[in-house]
Amino acid sequence: MTNPNNEEIFPIVNEQGEVIGRETRNYCHSGAKPLHPVVHLHILNPKGELYLQKRAMNKDIQPGKWDTAVGGHIRYGESVEEALSREANEELNINGFSARRVLCYTFESAIEKELVYTHITIFDGKITPDGDELETGRFWPIHEIEQHLGQNIFTPNFEQEFSRLHQEKIL
Repeated sequence: MTNPNNEEIFPIVNEQGEVIGRETRNYCHSGAKPLHPVVHLHILNPKGELYLQKRAMNKDIQPGKWDTAVGGHIRYGESVEEALSREANEELNINGFSARRVLCYTFESAIEKELVYTHITIFDGKITPDGDELETGRFWPIHEIEQHLGQNIFTPNFEQEFSRLHQEKIL
């Protein structure tokens, strides 16, 4: 069975985030590694706990692992802010939050290369994970995340980003 998402069109960008082309999701995840942009949103509650999502088993990358609260690809023709809002709504059914960009960096795995726009917000509203997008989600105390690093329960991207945010005292 083919995945219709494989035909989604992503912008291809340079290191400054300027669009220089476009390709399908399938091509971007094929190992060819064209640089394509994604958004991440870290959600803290007022107690300082970090919300993580458990990726659905049908995901093509890192199925079943705990990851950033919201993460998704920017579609061709979409702004960073539009993608952040769309992904937060699709994955967690949240709207009306105010996010601050805290990082922008390049992440490379064995099959893809992403320009990651990382944001953070404090959110005290209702979060309802979407069953198609992710398996579940919950708030984690920071010390609990630290205790589980390196145990293959988090995505490698989350672990790298969490360590960087923690080092820079953002989390």
